[in-house]
Amino acid sequence: MPAFTAASETGEIRQQFADKQSLTLDEQVRTVTMKLKNKVAIVTGASSGIGYAAAKAFAAAGAKVVVTARRQTLLDHLVSEIEHAGGRAVSFAGDVKDVQFAEALVEKAVKDFGGLDVAFNNAGIIGAAKNTADMSLEEWKTTIDTNLTSYFLAAKHQIPEMQKKGQGSLIFTSSFLGHTVGVPGYGDYAASKVGILGLVKVLAVELGPDNIRANALLPGGTDTPMNFANAPEAGPEVQEFVNGIHALKRMASPDEVARAALFLASDDSSFVTGTSMLVDGGASITKA
Repeated sequence: MPAFTAASETGEIRQQFADKQSLTLDEQVRTVTMKLKNKVAIVTGASSGIGYAAAKAFAAAGAKVVVTARRQTLLDHLVSEIEHAGGRAVSFAGDVKDVQFAEALVEKAVKDFGGLDVAFNNAGIIGAAKNTADMSLEEWKTTIDTNLTSYFLAAKHQIPEMQKKGQGSLIFTSSFLGHTVGVPGYGDYAASKVGILGLVKVLAVELGPDNIRANALLPGGTDTPMNFANAPEAGPEVQEFVNGIHALKRMASPDEVARAALFLASDDSSFVTGTSMLVDGGASITKA
């Protein structure tokens, strides 16, 4: 077998292991849990659901977090929760479709926390929920602009700050819908989410030399306000249907998806880029 690790590198690894072994149990636990210590992260769509859970998870892992969504009151509540738990966060409300806002959001991270290491571009809408022939052009454009074009705008302004630091992690929320399955009435949503996967692959290749990673996170049905199973008019049969499309026969909690986002944000995924990470409870492989 060839020796893949040089002798000097082997010595460094052994020393790192010895140093870790010399830590107290509390210190070891803190080293493991503080995966984003001294990192600055942006989380969009943070007022509820996956974004809300991810912002709290990132802050608990040591990141200084800039949270954004359209509803300032909910963002203020989130910041209060993070600060009460000993974390650091600031809010900046706005519309991710707005070009000037995308730039100002990054400027907020730089001004308040000194730079940008992680961006979880997560804001999105479910779309018109109409069959394609019944959908207006305006409805189509609104979904594409919110779920796809806003991610382009975000990355466009996030990348230069990460290049200044010589590293970074870009994460984009996509979906299994459109990637592995099609559902009637969600053509605009599916198109927007699959478009993200192409963007991620190109970004990964473009930014690899700069030590910046780009990955897509593809949740399955998640127990959030946006899920149609939680709509006021949805009956028990809708909940049963959504649960049933997953191999695990349930929806994800936002925290479960947030933990996957934390993995992609942290150095635990330091050799992961250009991927479409399914966190779908087996929805993509379930046929009955």
